[in-house]
Amino acid sequence: MKPKKPHKFQTIGLLGKSKISDRATYLKELQKYFVSKKCTLMWDEYCGEVLGKKGESTRLTILKKCDLVLSLGGDGTLLKLIRDLPLRKDLYILGVNMGTLGFNTEVNDPKKIFEYLDEFFRGEYHIDERLLLRATLYRKGKKIDTHLALNEAVINQGNFARLISLYAEIDQRKMLEFKADGVIVATPTGSTGHSLSAGGPIMHPRIDGFVFTPICPAELTVRPIVIPANRQINIKILTERRYADNQIGLTIDGQIMIPVEYDDEVKIRTSHRKLRLIRRAKAGGNYYRLLRDKLSWGKRA
Repeated sequence: MKPKKPHKFQTIGLLGKSKISDRATYLKELQKYFVSKKCTLMWDEYCGEVLGKKGESTRLTILKKCDLVLSLGGDGTLLKLIRDLPLRKDLYILGVNMGTLGFNTEVNDPKKIFEYLDEFFRGEYHIDERLLLRATLYRKGKKIDTHLALNEAVINQGNFARLISLYAEIDQRKMLEFKADGVIVATPTGSTGHSLSAGGPIMHPRIDGFVFTPICPAELTVRPIVIPANRQINIKILTERRYADNQIGLTIDGQIMIPVEYDDEVKIRTSHRKLRLIRRAKAGGNYYRLLRDKLSWGKRA
């Protein structure tokens, strides 16, 4: 998506991985660059250990006040900021890969970031909008917890490999009742993660929907299904906990785990919020090349 009018980046935020102190020289070069652009710079506690405590801000404050936020780490660092993502249309995120895979990051060679930034400040970029899920846990009709997810919401068994019974509805109409190790509800972004490993399909990020992927179901006829984004999935837990250390859980993006109980209900819908990733205009966003390069899609051994 090309913006109708290029955004003027005035306030820049730096959100770093927890072990970013080994990138001190790099962070100071970034600081010097943004000062030369006469930008206001904000950073979190991890970057603050390198740049100095003065001016340190919380992740929430940075996401609320900045025009452009640099996520300095890997896919995990990008997932963390989703938790506090505000309802804004003028917030752009640039993922800078300092990890291993970096599937959703735009800058995979950190040394080239200044080349990218020069293009962005000239207005040469496009915006890649990503759908987010809202997963909410209810117990006896009362809301217990709610979270945003970029990749997926997963309900699965604890320490023991035993089947659990689940009941799923779509817009309050019965979908199916089944036994499995669990279930994954993934966005198009998350379709290449846990869902793919469980046998789900790859979904192009521009598809407006999400995928319901049972994990190792007991019946061969229970297969993954792609569902339109304007539907709501309700999943009820029909299995009671057997042992104290055998808790069924709701996991959000592989980072947040919420224990669930018998008769709890998890309601999953698309969020009104969107993640807006800033991309190079020259690159053209070739998703199929990304699949080949990052996941070895279609390549023979």
